[in-house]
Amino acid sequence: MTFRTGIGQDSHRFFPSDSTKLCIIAGLIFDDVPGFNANSDGDVVFHAICNAISSLTGVLILGAIADDLCLKDGITDSEVYLKEAMKTLGNQKITHVAITIEAKRPKFKNRLIEMRENIARVMNLDLSQVGITATSGEGLTDFGCGDGVQCFAIVTTQEPVVSSQ
Repeated sequence: MTFRTGIGQDSHRFFPSDSTKLCIIAGLIFDDVPGFNANSDGDVVFHAICNAISSLTGVLILGAIADDLCLKDGITDSEVYLKEAMKTLGNQKITHVAITIEAKRPKFKNRLIEMRENIARVMNLDLSQVGITATSGEGLTDFGCGDGVQCFAIVTTQEPVVSSQ
């Protein structure tokens, strides 16, 4: 087997607190904060995973495929973008997804399992193949101060080695 690792990042600032846009993270609604300043739903977790897959495949998802879906077709649901990203993997099989989020708000502690479950559902993975952590980063960045959310994702895949015999 050949193993590969892709790393992705995404971040968005919140809209002003009087915005009616929903905050969606890992496909879940967080109603205690405003939505993200983004063309799509701005789901930083799904976007970071898309970017990690792009680093594995060399296929630009965000900024190309997702932009076409969003701007031309009006599709703003990042779950659709992630499913499109997964189609680019070819014979690579995802073995693990690791997520870390930096944000002061919203609070993730009580929703981490629900987030893992939703990521696993969307990506058709076992729950044991998805890890997620969250930190405020001690308030050292804009994200840790509550201005938005930053996410990093690592996606590990394996693919069979094709014998030349």
